[in-house]
Amino acid sequence: MSILTMSQSYHPFPHAMSSEDADSDVDSESDKYTDMSLDAFSVASSKTSIDVSMRSQSPAPSVFSATSSLRAQAYRQEYGRGLNNYSEVYRLPADDEELDRLDRQHDMFCKAIGKFPPPMPEIMAEDEFEVKAVLDLGCGSGSWIMDIAREFPNATAVAVDLVPMQSTSMPPNCRSEVDDINLGLEHFYGDFNVVHTQLISSGIRDYQGLINHIAHVLRPGGLIDITEFPFHFTGIEKTSICPPAGTFQPPWTPLWMSYANRAVRQRGGDADASLHMHRWVCEHPAFENVVYREFWIPLSPWLKGNDPNSVWWNGIGTTMRDDVKAFMRSGRPLLLGNGLSEEFVDQLENNAVAELDEAITPVYVCIQNVYARKKP
Repeated sequence: MSILTMSQSYHPFPHAMSSEDADSDVDSESDKYTDMSLDAFSVASSKTSIDVSMRSQSPAPSVFSATSSLRAQAYRQEYGRGLNNYSEVYRLPADDEELDRLDRQHDMFCKAIGKFPPPMPEIMAEDEFEVKAVLDLGCGSGSWIMDIAREFPNATAVAVDLVPMQSTSMPPNCRSEVDDINLGLEHFYGDFNVVHTQLISSGIRDYQGLINHIAHVLRPGGLIDITEFPFHFTGIEKTSICPPAGTFQPPWTPLWMSYANRAVRQRGGDADASLHMHRWVCEHPAFENVVYREFWIPLSPWLKGNDPNSVWWNGIGTTMRDDVKAFMRSGRPLLLGNGLSEEFVDQLENNAVAELDEAITPVYVCIQNVYARKKP
């Protein structure tokens, strides 16, 4: 899946910011912390919400063989790309081209923001009381969850997405499950020490409800780790660039994203989730030690100077540029399916690609991360 927010202060180089919230004055019994209504987490209008038999059985086999019949069931072709056949909300592809993009994006994020939050090694440390377990919701290509499975070989790693993982080298302690998480996570309650999500908000109808589900899924002391962006880019002052509907003028890349933002909303995705997820986690009575971080990444190698910091971030910006260009290709079914003409989408994408290749226009993407512990 894929990549933002607002800050009034200007800093010449991207950096991470964090804040830690004080513990709330709540009863320490874990059951009480997660005693919240799930009614708000509505069932999505997808095929799996109609035919429950299409939901993956849990546990699933550790290796999922993608036969031609399975592919026919899991995928459908739209505008030349292979999309999942289960959710009407998430309309980005799940084909080989998209999975390759997500693999490269994973490598870039590991460099720019880190593979996982600082508390994770402590939480995943082996003990005699339980087998540690990690859940990746919306796993995409599976790069993150497979890395975790290899790094913690005695833990159980479970990946959930709308299509099966295609890896031929899945670690033996990792399994892939096919499911629409908009339908709820009750079958996972109390089973995991870590729950991870990254860039899935465009396919989630109710992100606050998802956070509530995660609170139930986690074991006491467990870790929630969520990373999103608000579907707009920002300028050098780190204020959002949100052109009004009907605009057709530069900067082109933020304009492309503004149309993607509208299309995500039209489909029912939670395009604003990243702007609220910190508050949602802070206000949930199950969580403590909440930390918010944001990472300002250049959209292309536009930073001036030859100092080590500029050179390093321009290297990240070069990779991010490739990711955004591939993301725009992946976003064609989303935009075309939202009623835009092919001629309009082609011209908009061509203009944005040329702008990115020039690497003159200073544009940031803000990656936002929140992690917290579930109270004992």
